[in-house]
Amino acid sequence: MSAISLNKIYSGKVRDLYAVDDKRMLMVASDRLSAFDVILDDPIPGKGEILTQISNFWFDKLAHIMPNHFTGDSVYDVLPREEAAALEKRAVVAKKLEPVKVEAIVRGYLAGSGWKDYQKTGTVCGIKLPEGMQEAQQLPEVIFTPSTKAEVGDHDENISFEQCEAIIGKELAAEVREKAIRLYTEAAEYARSRGIIVCDTKFEFGLDENGTLTLMDEVLTPDSSRFWPADQYRVGTNPPSFDKQFVRDWLEQSGWNKQAPAPRVPADVVAKTVEKYQEALDLLAGA
Repeated sequence: MSAISLNKIYSGKVRDLYAVDDKRMLMVASDRLSAFDVILDDPIPGKGEILTQISNFWFDKLAHIMPNHFTGDSVYDVLPREEAAALEKRAVVAKKLEPVKVEAIVRGYLAGSGWKDYQKTGTVCGIKLPEGMQEAQQLPEVIFTPSTKAEVGDHDENISFEQCEAIIGKELAAEVREKAIRLYTEAAEYARSRGIIVCDTKFEFGLDENGTLTLMDEVLTPDSSRFWPADQYRVGTNPPSFDKQFVRDWLEQSGWNKQAPAPRVPADVVAKTVEKYQEALDLLAGA
């Protein structure tokens, strides 16, 4: 990735943040891939650009539900022309917000850690579900299952809604739940019309200087969500997905112990992952 003349203030698993001024920052999506909370050595070429375009599509489409981190400025407003041209598809000028200290996870289907939880306890994050449900089955209603926000290298932990209230306060927890469910429900309905089932997703929220809840970071990308092709969906089996699941499946089968460093990912697995990201963008935002 090309050099950036702004001061870097944070480097996450996938995104780097640079200071613009006291109210704005530049958020740059890298091609890094994180799996099982370990950043892999092999980047996914073009991933940052594709995911930024998917996020931008959703920020725009869901703007009527709540404010988001867009400032209205473009990268050309804050960077020298050459730098801006190199980064325009993978960077956005975002508001500086105070992050809400929980991950807002919304589930519409029974899969992943939710399925494992249900098999053991009949619940997902403390929410009781009907008996006899199958893997990948649509839930009777959309559920909000928050988790803690881990530092880079640590694992997020699923928490109950009561724990969420204890961390961020009852009023804010209620607003986060209501907005997250509304965002997911509307997005899932649209995605379904384009041939994609959004099984579950994770939203990040922040508070602006007036305390207004604001959608931030990334939205409904194949990295923050589980996307399934609607035409291959069958209850009782885990459908193939549009995301880094290719890499996760390969890593699971490699015998890796999920501690850094991760094994090198074969070129064909990387290529297939890029192809799937691109397909998701084309389906969602295509004409």
